[in-house]
Amino acid sequence: MTRVQANLLLLLAAAIWGGGFVAQSTAMKELSPFWFIGLRFAVATAAVLPFVLFERRKAAVKTSRRHLGLYLAIGLALFGGAATQQVGLQTTSVTNSSFITGLYVVFVPVIAVLFLRRPPHWIIWPGAVMAIAGIYLLSGGHLSALTVGDGLTVICAGFWAIQITLAGTTVKETGRPLALSATQFAITSLLALIVAAIFEPVSLDAIMGAAPEILYVGVFSSGVAFVLQIIGQRYTTPSQAAIFLSSEALFGSSLAALILGETIPPVGYIGCALMFSAMLVVEVVPELSRRRAQAV
Repeated sequence: MTRVQANLLLLLAAAIWGGGFVAQSTAMKELSPFWFIGLRFAVATAAVLPFVLFERRKAAVKTSRRHLGLYLAIGLALFGGAATQQVGLQTTSVTNSSFITGLYVVFVPVIAVLFLRRPPHWIIWPGAVMAIAGIYLLSGGHLSALTVGDGLTVICAGFWAIQITLAGTTVKETGRPLALSATQFAITSLLALIVAAIFEPVSLDAIMGAAPEILYVGVFSSGVAFVLQIIGQRYTTPSQAAIFLSSEALFGSSLAALILGETIPPVGYIGCALMFSAMLVVEVVPELSRRRAQAV
């Protein structure tokens, strides 16, 4: 596969994820948040499971108790991210959710410092300032305009950062990304269904009404897009992968405008640009610095 083909696969994955934000929002017209999370990740587990069985045949490392503990921690982080994002969509827009969720790119190096004691690249700090300024402008320049949903989505980005950090370390140890995916999907589905069964009403009509969104997010956002990401990243550079994958926020906001008729204040476009720039610089600048050091 050429680098251009790989980057196109990553762009397609980002587009699928962007559409997922719209599906998550419209699904709640029929179904409550935790029922939706539980069902979407149940579908995702079923979608990935056949690939897990194929991967198992080629596995070079046996799954240990430590690995199972890491799988559980990653599943809990995924559940935290999914829950705060989905509940947050009840009181924030798809545009805000897609851009604020993308801040996980800025949070990942910070999480690496806290958990792995890895010093971050200097660009992380100006990137964080840019991201915070972007959130402020996205609200129209008024803190009072920020909603509870916006705050929950910031927390969501933190959970995604934890999940990504732990998942990266775990996959390097096990060499089984699909087994990790299926396990974290199953844990998230189980926890969400338990919460939903206790606190949320449900009916067959509601499930059928949200079935298209459940299938789209479960099969395409969690299954197909993940496989496209894994394949694409093997044939391109980390910096280029970051650029194409971070376009998820642009697809999410564009589809929200086209399908849902969402709008943002004029100053909000500056905020979006700042947040998108922050996502890019914290990935691209360290990679360019690494290449320069290797060349020397």
